[in-house]
Amino acid sequence: MCGSGEGISMTLNKHQGIRAGLCWIPEIAHLIRQHNDANVLVMPGRFIDTDMARKIMDEYLNTPFEGGRHQARVDSIPVH
Repeated sequence: MCGSGEGISMTLNKHQGIRAGLCWIPEIAHLIRQHNDANVLVMPGRFIDTDMARKIMDEYLNTPFEGGRHQARVDSIPVH
């Protein structure tokens, strides 16, 4: 976790093979895994407590990538 999470998310996404997603509620964690195949979870430590962080992490770890129509978007992400 970091302050707002925005800076670290942007920095991570500049690296090859990284698909970082910024999450502040479990529903966002679900969507970044299901639709974007995010492989790094970023949480804004300044805005969530430990209990919420656990809920977000549990949702992220228990959500599979859906593939299908979302695969084309993931495949279109440029590799640096």
